[in-house]
Amino acid sequence: MANHYRELLTTPGATGLVLASAIARLPQAMIGIGIITMLVEQTGVYWLAGAVAGTFTLANALIGPYISKLVDQRGQSRVLPVVTTFSIGMLLALISAVYMRAPAALLFVLAALAGTMPSMPSMIRARWTQLFRGKPQLHTAFSLDTVLTELAYIIGPPLAIGLSVSFFAEAGPLVAVALLAVGVTAFLLQRQTEPQVVVGHARHTGSTLRIPGVPTIVLALLAMGAIGGSIDVAVVAFANAQDWPASATFILAAYAFGSLVAGLTFGALRVSLPIEKQFFIGILVTAITGVLPMFSPDVYVLSAMLFIAGISFAPTMVVVMKLGTIIIPPSRITEGLTWMTTGISIGVALGGMLAGLIIDACGARAGFGVSIFAGLVMVSVVLIGLRTLSAVSTRSVESAYP
Repeated sequence: MANHYRELLTTPGATGLVLASAIARLPQAMIGIGIITMLVEQTGVYWLAGAVAGTFTLANALIGPYISKLVDQRGQSRVLPVVTTFSIGMLLALISAVYMRAPAALLFVLAALAGTMPSMPSMIRARWTQLFRGKPQLHTAFSLDTVLTELAYIIGPPLAIGLSVSFFAEAGPLVAVALLAVGVTAFLLQRQTEPQVVVGHARHTGSTLRIPGVPTIVLALLAMGAIGGSIDVAVVAFANAQDWPASATFILAAYAFGSLVAGLTFGALRVSLPIEKQFFIGILVTAITGVLPMFSPDVYVLSAMLFIAGISFAPTMVVVMKLGTIIIPPSRITEGLTWMTTGISIGVALGGMLAGLIIDACGARAGFGVSIFAGLVMVSVVLIGLRTLSAVSTRSVESAYP
C-alpha cells in the first residue's frame, strides 16, 4: 500500500495539493450544520434553521455547475478569487443578520447568495485529473481524495457544532468562513497543479449533462446520496428509539470509518476489470449492503452493519470519478465533476426528507426503507445506462490512445 501512495506524493506539486485541499474542503462540511446550529442557538426555531441551511445547500448544488463551467472557460486562478470573495461576503452578511435578529426573508436571500461558494472537491479532482489523466496514479489520487473528504465530514460537523455551543452561536460559521478564505488562498498558490484552459474547446454552450453517459452517472449518484441522507436521519431516530441518542455519533462514525478504510485499501490496488463493470459492481454491493441496517436489533449491531455498508461507498465513488474523467472532455471536466457532486447533494437532501416523513408516519426502523428503495433505483438506473457507459468509455479511451 505504502508504495503507491509514496509514488503519488513524490509527484511534483502533489504534496502541496494534498495539504491545501485538506483545508479547502473543510468548509463544505461545516457551513450547513454551522448555519443550523447558529440559528438554533439564537432563535430556538428548528424549522427556520433547517430551511435556511437547506436554501444554502440547494443553491450551492444548483449554482455550482455553472461556476465550474466558468472555471473550465477561464481558469481557476481567475474565477475562484471572485466567487469565493462574494460567497464569503454573503456568509458574513448572513451571520450578521442572524446576530441582529433580521427578518427571516433576508436570511433566505443571503443564504441563497452565499450558495455561490465554489465546489472545492470538484476543483481538487480536476487538478488530480490534470496530473494523472489516463495513468494508474489517478486511481490512487481519487482514493486519497475520497478518504480526505470522509475525514472532512468526520471532523467538520462536530467542530462547527462544538464551537457554536461552547463559545457563541456564530463561532462555527465564522471559523468555517475563515477556513474557506485560508483554504482557497492556499489552494490557488499551488500554481504548478492548476489545470490549463483547453484552447479552442473551452467555450461550449451546451450543458455537460448532455454528454452520453453523464445523466446515468448523475442519477445514480443522486440515488447513492439518498442512501446516505436517509441513513443519517434513520440512525438518529433509531438511537432515540433505543433511548440512547448519543449513540448516533459512534454509529455514523462506524459508517464513515468503513468507507475510509475501504478507500485507503482500494487506492493501493490495481483493478483490471473494465471501468463500467467496476461501477456496476460497486453500485450493486452498495445497494445490497444498504439492506443490512433494517435488521439491526440494537445500536451495536447497527454499528457493525453500517461499517459493512460503508465499505463499498468510497471505492464506488473512486470508480465513478474515474469513469467521469474518461467520458467527459478535458475542456469540461470541472463542470462535469461538479454535476456529479450536485447529484449527491440533492440526493442527500431528498433522502433525509423522505426518511423523516416515513419515520414520523411509521417509526424509526422504517426510515431504513428509504435507503433500500434508493438502492433499487440506483441499480435500475445503471442497468439501463450500462451499455451507453460501456460504449462511451471505450470510444473515449480509443480516441485518447489511437
